[in-house]
Amino acid sequence: MIVAKQKPVDEVLSMIEPYKKVMVLGCGTCVTVCYAGGEKEVSILTSALRLASAARGWDKEFVENTILRQCDQEFVTPIQPDIEKVDAIVSLACGVGVNFMSERITKIMPVFPGVNTTFMGACEELGVWGERCAGCGECILDKTGGLCPVARCAKTIMNGPCGGTKDGMCEIGHNTPCGWYLIVERMKKLGQLDKLEEIIEPKDWRTARDGGPRKLVLEDVKKS
Repeated sequence: MIVAKQKPVDEVLSMIEPYKKVMVLGCGTCVTVCYAGGEKEVSILTSALRLASAARGWDKEFVENTILRQCDQEFVTPIQPDIEKVDAIVSLACGVGVNFMSERITKIMPVFPGVNTTFMGACEELGVWGERCAGCGECILDKTGGLCPVARCAKTIMNGPCGGTKDGMCEIGHNTPCGWYLIVERMKKLGQLDKLEEIIEPKDWRTARDGGPRKLVLEDVKKS
């Protein structure tokens, strides 16, 4: 899932200062799960913005709304009439949702980010999420026991471990586990340690980001 964290109220206020009527728009998927942008968070942020605006003597009106996904047109289209009535949007979706809303709403207006999008991760325990995938476009998890060196190694080393690991921890500190130590131990348990001795071709980093924004097209699904 995409993990995000809410921006400070003061930062959001600085974005919306020039606008009279503002919609705070939540998203019902990833950001709801990580307590950053669901219906509850929309309500809390809106209340905080109302109070802070009143304290500053600002005459503003706030509207609350939450849709299932801000990155899918079928959920954006039904709220277009409501969007026409406001001057700006504070989106609590991830950066993808902010981009998509900016492109797809029919009224020309700013769409501001209400959260900081952090990474693609998993819930390790209640209230704790850890990065697991960097979306590099060429998955090699079959060679590393299902653990990603791109996301888990602090140096993104593809042939680790390096000389900076000690007792399973990375030299960068912060109680950061060595990604390659985890991989080696996992391969031992799988009885596949010999796989790490195989020589493979260098990773094609062009699939990661070089060449501009990436796009996936399924011709059998795409409308002609």
